[in-house]
Amino acid sequence: MRVYLVIVDETDEALVALQFAARRAAKTDGALHLLALVPPQPFNAFGGVQATIEEEARARAETLVTAAAGNLLSQGAKMPVIAVRMGEDIKVVREYLKEHPEVSALVLGAAKEGGPGPLVAHFTGAGIGQMTCPVFVVPGTLGEAEIERLS
Repeated sequence: MRVYLVIVDETDEALVALQFAARRAAKTDGALHLLALVPPQPFNAFGGVQATIEEEARARAETLVTAAAGNLLSQGAKMPVIAVRMGEDIKVVREYLKEHPEVSALVLGAAKEGGPGPLVAHFTGAGIGQMTCPVFVVPGTLGEAEIERLS
């Protein structure tokens, strides 16, 4: 079974990647893993304040990834594996792939305009040689019909 890993956040790129991966999984009788990343907080506050800030960031990420999974289920997809991890994005994705050797592909979305984001830049640039699976980059300009046709 093919397993597609999608990084879920609030960007349009993530939505395009999720749409492509969901259709690809449906057509190949595969599965999805949805990973929400919680970046480390840029400052250190007093212990209790810092813990509250980190918990709020984690709760936002959990809400986002759960909503994405619910949307997939409402469209008839299988229940995806959901994970929320805190840390530096590239390191967290690498660790997740190491922990889940069943992942067949990392699916990332590219922005409609401008340069690539940090994940696309890393996993298609200097970091590509160390990957344990292929990387799919879905152009942000693709509409629903193109995604359906290409998946």
